[in-house]
Amino acid sequence: MTPQDLKDRLLRPLRRELATGAEDKVVAGGLEKLLENLGQPFPEVQAALRGYRQLTPSERVERLHQAIQLLDGTPRPSGSGENPQPSPSPRGLEAGNLNFDSPVEGLSLGPGAKKKLNELGIRSVRDLLHTYPRRYEDRRTLQSLREVEEGQKATVFGKVLSRELVKTPKRGIQLVQVRLMDAWGWKFTAVWFNQPWVLKQIAEGASLVISGRVQRRGANLSIMVEYFEDEAGESLSTGRIVPVYPAKEGVGQAFLRRAAWRGLEAFSQIPDPLEPYRQEGALAHVSGLPSLDFALRQAHFPSAEEALEQALYRLKFDEFLLLELKVMLQSGNSALLGRTFRVTPEMVERFRAALPFTLTEAQERVLNEVLSDMQGERQMARLVQGDVGSGKTAVAAAALYIAACNNAQGALMAPTEILAKQHFANLTHYLYPLGVSLDLLVGSMSAAEKRGVYDRLKAGQTHVVVGTHALIQEQVEFRDLGLAIIDEEHRFGVMQRRALLGSRPDLIVMSATPIPRSLALTLYGDLEVSQIDQLPPGRIPVKTKVLPHKLRSQAYAFAQGEIAKGRQVFVVTPMIEESEAEGMEELAAATKLRNELTTLLPEVRIDLLHGKMPAAEKDAVMERFKAGQFDLLVSTTVIEVGVDIPQATLMIIENAERFGLAQLHQLRGRVGRGGLEAYCILIAGESSKKTLHRLRVIEESNDGFYIAEKDLELRGPGELRGVRQSGMPDLRIGDLVSDQEIIERARAFAQAILEADPYLDAPQNALLKREIQARAEAIGFREVI
Repeated sequence: MTPQDLKDRLLRPLRRELATGAEDKVVAGGLEKLLENLGQPFPEVQAALRGYRQLTPSERVERLHQAIQLLDGTPRPSGSGENPQPSPSPRGLEAGNLNFDSPVEGLSLGPGAKKKLNELGIRSVRDLLHTYPRRYEDRRTLQSLREVEEGQKATVFGKVLSRELVKTPKRGIQLVQVRLMDAWGWKFTAVWFNQPWVLKQIAEGASLVISGRVQRRGANLSIMVEYFEDEAGESLSTGRIVPVYPAKEGVGQAFLRRAAWRGLEAFSQIPDPLEPYRQEGALAHVSGLPSLDFALRQAHFPSAEEALEQALYRLKFDEFLLLELKVMLQSGNSALLGRTFRVTPEMVERFRAALPFTLTEAQERVLNEVLSDMQGERQMARLVQGDVGSGKTAVAAAALYIAACNNAQGALMAPTEILAKQHFANLTHYLYPLGVSLDLLVGSMSAAEKRGVYDRLKAGQTHVVVGTHALIQEQVEFRDLGLAIIDEEHRFGVMQRRALLGSRPDLIVMSATPIPRSLALTLYGDLEVSQIDQLPPGRIPVKTKVLPHKLRSQAYAFAQGEIAKGRQVFVVTPMIEESEAEGMEELAAATKLRNELTTLLPEVRIDLLHGKMPAAEKDAVMERFKAGQFDLLVSTTVIEVGVDIPQATLMIIENAERFGLAQLHQLRGRVGRGGLEAYCILIAGESSKKTLHRLRVIEESNDGFYIAEKDLELRGPGELRGVRQSGMPDLRIGDLVSDQEIIERARAFAQAILEADPYLDAPQNALLKREIQARAEAIGFREVI
């Protein structure tokens, strides 16, 4: 054994002792016991640590630093007891050779490194440093196999003494057996089954970190290897909290750690886009945030759990900040000036007095938020979301009334004619008694009827117009559009929405699909978010029951009973709309279900609604259903949001597991709209424990926001309906379920930045602007305004 080998054997337990707080627990019998044997060739080290057990913790740390310096000649790191961090190198920024945009091959990682990193989507230093570990392993105190019980899993360190390939004569199994020695001098055998190529990857004298299950046979210790890595001479895989990166076959963890280390080494100080704000200390949004330099170094190579927690907080904050800035800049910036409306207590009281009911606390809270926006100088851009029946239309009516009191016009755009007509009827009920003139504009009106509406809008005789996309035709001219309301905006294209908002009116977006606030703040980053999270008193919750497929007949027996009472029933099946061929399959499946129900329920009048129908035909089916011309509607599409069928008391959903929870809740809201007791039956085509656990959420709760949170928690944002299509990115490190406080904080900071510098043109924001441009592909957004 060479002198360097002896030094290495002694250095490892000394470093672990330092990393674990100098408690003299790393070595069985104490550190001095180890020095009696391994320390004999190094009398100066023995002298430095003599009487170690009797020293105070601070004295032990001091002596350990002395001993380690005597053995390897490295200077004492700053911050006693911490793992070393990547240090400044001659390749730093000062040398002018590397920056965040530099290609990774500039890091001199050896042959084949560029190809390996490119396979993981890593091309620049920025990509490398923002490829965060997916988890961490605490290897500060890698145990000796002597401490591990039979059958337990362990991660251990050892130096290779010998290796061989053994073939068993009976079964023909090939065993790679590697003999190793750990830092305490104990020997053990690592075993690989039927992996002969491993032999070529392991050299005698190599230092390995091995994970696997331990076997004891008398005094002989073995570990059945599940995972191993060659430490390759750098102390990045032991004696510390070790990062484990997302990787592919052929790209090892040791290589990725070395790459990250080199990337961090390249900078004496990583440039921080938020440094101007951190220095000023004027903005509370960044108070207490660590520097980006600290965050990236600690995220890759943490010195302690607390430091890692701080680092990840900062990197999550940055991710959400860039996302919010991107959305706000893309939408034209919510800091744009709009119009200022005069709002008086008398106006609001007059509106309240005209209502046939009292607003709920939630409606009052959201109305106050809307009226506050209308009085401000900035253009209002607010999302009002709430369950079906929570009273969004009443809040919209109040805002339209205030606009009319200011001699401005209002427009409400809905995705379908039937929904537009329903909104028109409700708004007329609320506003006509207050002297507000209203008009309806939909595609099915005659040319003469449309011309009349155009003329009244242009002359300012109409205060409020309700319509479909007919509102954005060239012929439509407003005298003074001050407030635009878009219902279910995801049903309209970006250009359709912008056509209505060309004159920059105040904007309210309404949605009956509750989504978690954290998701709303990112998906609708350019909108303030209001939630009507309370239903009016007297609303009877829909009773919900999950049935396995084998009890499906019970659902239709119950449906027959409801129809016998003069009630109506929805039956919904999952929608297929990926291709033309699948669309035809959908039609065939829907037709088959209708025929099956016609046989099962011969006295029941049944009709069909499917995805291949033109919009006008869908509207006509819903109008006939509303008029009671048939009893049961089989539908393959999500039934139009907000359409009231007062006599509908039962919703049956086939293969309910194929829908998201929020979607199921929204479908359930179609029934019980007329004050009658209502029911929803979820038929599970697949009834695994996981499926039934998810569907029980709907069975047990009628709170749309709680259900949306559970949906997000159980399925993740990428699986929620409409999220993937909207451009919401896969977050690298942020978590929409648990990071709401960070999202709120990052969003407020983004707004503060853009209020002072709407286009990030100020010199202090140059780095921030560059970061948004460089990471644009990873930052998704949904354009609303």
